[in-house]
Formats: sequence, C-alpha cells, structure tokens
Amino acid sequence: QCLLSGSWRSDTGCRMVVSVLGKDGRFSGSYLPGPAAGNPEILTSPLEGSQQDARLVLQPTFSFIVRWQLQDTDRMTAFLGQCYMGTNGEETLHALWLLREAADSPAEDWKATR
Repeated sequence: QCLLSGSWRSDTGCRMVVSVLGKDGRFSGSYLPGPAAGNPEILTSPLEGSQQDARLVLQPTFSFIVRWQLQDTDRMTAFLGQCYMGTNGEETLHALWLLREAADSPAEDWKATR
C-alpha cells in the first residue's frame, strides 16, 4: 500500500515529512530543500496536500503545496505526482512541480512561474 505518511528524500537531497495523513487522504507536514536549492535563507516550510484513496488505488496520485518560509519574498510551489510500488515493495514518488513567486503587477506575471 502506497501511503505518503513518513519521511521522504529526493535525488537532490530535499526532504519531505508527512506528519498527518487523514482518512480522507488529506495530509500536512514539512519540506526542506536540499543543497541544490542554493538559498541558505530557506527554512523548513509547511506543506499541505491530498492523496487518492490508497485502499482503492494501488499506485495513487497526490498533490501538495509548499509555502516557503523566506524573509523577503513570497513563494509557493505546487507538486503533482504519483506513488509507485516497486516489485520489492519499495515506495517511490515521481512528481512535477511549479514554483510561483509574487508578481508586482499583471505585466510582470509572465516571469512569476517557473
């Protein structure tokens, strides 16, 4: 069964901890970027998300948002992915992400999402 509760580490050293996984699939926890993020000001940041019902789907999809804890900027990242079960029973997460920074005006909107 592919459940997100627990601690996860990415190939780049980012760490996600899902501390609360509700029966409805909602979860919360924390996210800390790895050394590849390159910004020492980034602190452990809160995350909230949702997962498909793992009782009904063997390899459920999930999404979550990280609200970055930074002093001078307002950023959020959305992750969308799927949990896969390996032949040895190991769980692996594959996800895509979008980073959004606050824009000063609609004219600046084009460069706010990466």
